[in-house]
Amino acid sequence: MFSFFKKKPAPEAVPDSAPPVAAPPALPVTPTTEALSGAPAAVVPAIVPVIVAIEPEKKSWMTRLKAGLSKTSNTLSVLFVGAKIDEALYEELEAALLMSDAGIDATDYLLTALKKKVKEDKLLDAAAVKAALKELLIELLTPLQKPFELGRHKPLVMMISGVNGAGKTTTIGKLAKHMQSNNQSVLLAAGDTFRAAAREQLMVWGERNNVTVISQESGDPAAVAYDSVQSAKARGMDVVMVDTAGRLPTQLHLMEELKKIKRVIGKGMEGAPHETLLVIDGNTGQNALTQVKAFDDALQLSGLVITKLDGTAKGGVLAAIARVRPVPVYFIGIGEKIEDLQPFVAAEFVEALLG
Repeated sequence: MFSFFKKKPAPEAVPDSAPPVAAPPALPVTPTTEALSGAPAAVVPAIVPVIVAIEPEKKSWMTRLKAGLSKTSNTLSVLFVGAKIDEALYEELEAALLMSDAGIDATDYLLTALKKKVKEDKLLDAAAVKAALKELLIELLTPLQKPFELGRHKPLVMMISGVNGAGKTTTIGKLAKHMQSNNQSVLLAAGDTFRAAAREQLMVWGERNNVTVISQESGDPAAVAYDSVQSAKARGMDVVMVDTAGRLPTQLHLMEELKKIKRVIGKGMEGAPHETLLVIDGNTGQNALTQVKAFDDALQLSGLVITKLDGTAKGGVLAAIARVRPVPVYFIGIGEKIEDLQPFVAAEFVEALLG
């Protein structure tokens, strides 16, 4: 198993005679969990990976990703087989992108940029046009790619939201397991206090991963979140993940409840939650973009987790998100297994889409 996460190494005091070591502005140096515990740390100016993927696992992931996105990729890739570079190809490509739920904005952007590139670079064959489209897609999606960094706060408080059926609770369990593999102690808060099945599901994940779950039947979700943060601080835990009840963006009273939970978490620890994530079902297509807009307006999202991309014909929705509401995509999921949730890498995603 390889790491999803990157840590920020801690700064160390330097002698007066030595010049100060400054981190680049985009990558500020903050204490790791080791530094917070008092262990010595080196002065390093940039984020470094804790564990890198080994090649067999990377190949296995790419195979599963390509298989998961095959319904989307088949629609797009077949267009370039023996195709002439003419208006008919662009029309077919436009239809294929719209069918993949890339959306009107992203589709128009990609087609306009592709036509310009074909003309400027004098591209004459379908393979070259396909390669140009891959470059444009990677360029469009790369701003969504962001590493998930551990060790910035102790505890690192995460608030997880999403609509019913998006795979939110399962995603929390998978993230807890992978954080443990990065030597992080994890505490879960069962913030869905009214649905017994949700609490029970989280308890199962807690038992499976040997993780403490704070739960309260029919209680105030905000109170559960607050108590969990206080408990994690008292126990010296590294990460707290607060589950919340699934809700539709149109359920305004429930969206207000989410805002309250976030405010109360902030009272429990200044600056928290440090991550406010939305879990999205990749099969929902353009509806996923609607969810991102609504939850981002309510909570100011820090990142997305997109699940159930396996077997979807709507993988183009990431292009729509990148174009309209570019909230970082931390992880994508293509199955039920722990290893089927992996960090989003734009080049890998586009390679799986266009081959």
